Amino acid sequence: MLKNTLLFIVVFQLNHSIFSQEIVHGAERIDLYYNKLKDKKVGIVANNTSVIKTSKGFTHIIDTLISRGISINKIFSPEHGFLGDKDDGEKFESSFYKNIEIISLYGENRKLKDNDIEDIDIVIFDIQDVGVRFYTYLSTLHYAMQSAARKNVEFIIMDRANPNSYYIDGPVLNLENSSFIGLHPVPIVYGMTIGEYGLMINGEGWLENNLKVDLEVIKLENYNHEFKYEPPIRPSPNLPNIQSIYLYPSLAFLEKTEVSVGRGTEIQFQIYGHPDFTSDFSFTPKPNFGSQYPKLKGILCFGEDLRNYKTSNVIELKWLINSFRQINDKNKFFRSDFDKLAGTSNLKKQIIEGLSESEIRDSWKEDLEKFKKIRKKYLLY
Repeated sequence: MLKNTLLFIVVFQLNHSIFSQEIVHGAERIDLYYNKLKDKKVGIVANNTSVIKTSKGFTHIIDTLISRGISINKIFSPEHGFLGDKDDGEKFESSFYKNIEIISLYGENRKLKDNDIEDIDIVIFDIQDVGVRFYTYLSTLHYAMQSAARKNVEFIIMDRANPNSYYIDGPVLNLENSSFIGLHPVPIVYGMTIGEYGLMINGEGWLENNLKVDLEVIKLENYNHEFKYEPPIRPSPNLPNIQSIYLYPSLAFLEKTEVSVGRGTEIQFQIYGHPDFTSDFSFTPKPNFGSQYPKLKGILCFGEDLRNYKTSNVIELKWLINSFRQINDKNKFFRSDFDKLAGTSNLKKQIIEGLSESEIRDSWKEDLEKFKKIRKKYLLY
């Protein structure tokens, strides 16, 4: 009995020590990659989330590298821009940061072009992701890796913790629905860090012509997939806090319908509503930061406040199902690109036919099990 008690105390203390240690992101482990960048011409895919924690707060990785004598030749910026202040879907032009050219990857072109890296030795990717398939930073990663592979340029991913890494759920994308909001046959929530995801893109031959890039992942320290991680900087304008990040995989279905998910308010992806609904809770979308032209602008919407909703380890379908039931004109409920976001043409049909949440969920099981076997090959933590 005493032996078992002592063993429990030791295990508890070890686990407590592990869980109390702060996560160290790849970008912060400078000693692991500094020599690789020294005397090289570096291009970096970055935005406002590409920060390194210091004793004085946060500094941008670009400023940190420049201060250490690393030559940053080009910056590549994904959706929402280098400063993270552009609307969802808003195109923007190239610009400059400290006399370094920022090439837009969300303007006329969404792909990193081969001639953009003619004079680059190494491309770094360092962006905070949220672990959801239709979050477009994954497509930016894919095309950056693809261009580097074509030009035989080294590629480094600075790994960052995924706030939705603790579960796997949703329909697996069918490639007939492949688009910039989903390129790969993965579920909506795939339970991997951005570094692990890059390894999977490379290893599964998803780059064009089965190309492989010379890829290295600078790993996280003190991390595993069960950790609940809250990014210190909002990863995009309409994900203002951790509750919105947790609800995003479920409420984003409504983005491709006539229902508002709170764009044009200060509580985006924590509420939903429509003028047809009946409820004591209401809101009126108005132009604001991250949403100059919100859906249902200036129209009083009734719906549900989910700010205090306790999220679980599944994608919730009840808000999509309830919204469809309450809308008056069901023929106009789904927008044309709903299938691309869902990754499948089945979900819309299942909602229209009135299938229950459990019946819909059952239709995902086989593909999810197949994906989990693929995923397992690329896990680092």
